[in-house]
Amino acid sequence: MTSRTVTLLDVARAAGVSKSTVSDALQGSGRVAEATRDRVRAVAEELGYRPNSAARRLRRASTGAVGLHLPATATRLDYYMNLAFGAVERAQEDGLDMVLLAPSGAAGGRIASRVDGLLVIDPEPGDSAVPGLLDAGVPVVTGERYLGPATGPSGAVVCDNAASLTALLDHVTERGARRPALLAPSGSSAWATALRATAGSWGRTHGVAVTLRTVPFAATPAEAEAATLALLAADPAVDAVICAPDGSAPGVLRAATALGRKVGASGTSDTSGASSASGATSTSGAIDGNGITGEGDRTEHGSPGGTDAAVGPVGAGLLVASCVDGTATRGAEPPVTAVDLRPAAYGRACAELLCDILAGRAAPDTVRRHSWSLETRASTRPPG
Repeated sequence: MTSRTVTLLDVARAAGVSKSTVSDALQGSGRVAEATRDRVRAVAEELGYRPNSAARRLRRASTGAVGLHLPATATRLDYYMNLAFGAVERAQEDGLDMVLLAPSGAAGGRIASRVDGLLVIDPEPGDSAVPGLLDAGVPVVTGERYLGPATGPSGAVVCDNAASLTALLDHVTERGARRPALLAPSGSSAWATALRATAGSWGRTHGVAVTLRTVPFAATPAEAEAATLALLAADPAVDAVICAPDGSAPGVLRAATALGRKVGASGTSDTSGASSASGATSTSGAIDGNGITGEGDRTEHGSPGGTDAAVGPVGAGLLVASCVDGTATRGAEPPVTAVDLRPAAYGRACAELLCDILAGRAAPDTVRRHSWSLETRASTRPPG
């Protein structure tokens, strides 16, 4: 029996109770013994019961709480902790408590009886908990769009992630980089997908091959360091590294130090033409149809005579930037240029939209945009 065909009556028969008892148990209302309530919920989960569209429109008694679902890696990332605090603060302004859901999530039928609405942040199509949360029968707001199949409308608060990476790539090329690279996040979230796609589109537009290395979505500094060492060993001509994952920038700086690269200086030993991004058009010969060079690719530079053979030696410069600002970028030595996604304000914006939907001030499918800023620091500034 599929989730589309399971009814309250099916659950009632399987649980050995009346249809009204099932309804009360799943909605958290009525005088239902706790043991019965738990049994009904377990049966509903086993059968794959989901409230139908008519049931979703029924008025529910308020629980006074909303749920927050974060990626499994969130507990060690500065970004998500700041986002959560912002969301909690805003929800409390509307008299709502915030319930942090376990990373594995909860079945939609069960969580719907405990909260009035849900915030689902950076939902991944591969996260098995997300479909049930989106189909839980309560209003849902996602932080960034969900790229998997969804059964009903959800509100969303989105950032222009393509524009933020474009700003970083423009910035490092304006500072002299001719061979930028991106440590791109793995996974299929809207953020990760947008960054990888933008690296290619920017490369095609500018005629510059952006070297792409995929790292874990929540790469640690050690993982970023290892990826950067491998990247620069394979392609020493790389003169700018943009790292995507939150908190990973110190690893890139450690790799630069280990290789004797000067962070903040242009990567080429011949600075006469370094300020022009178009200079890379004649020296980068490995631009593929997507505007990027792939994992482990090594690009041969210059003419057959090797006129650019000195690009990227020990002592050459390396610009470093990050797609996510935070404690790690601000406190690094040198401080790292980064995109400030304003996570606390973002969490507030997500909670505010959910509160507005619950109060009837916004439609369930409302999409709002959140702004970011580029913070330039010493990691992309010439020494002195």
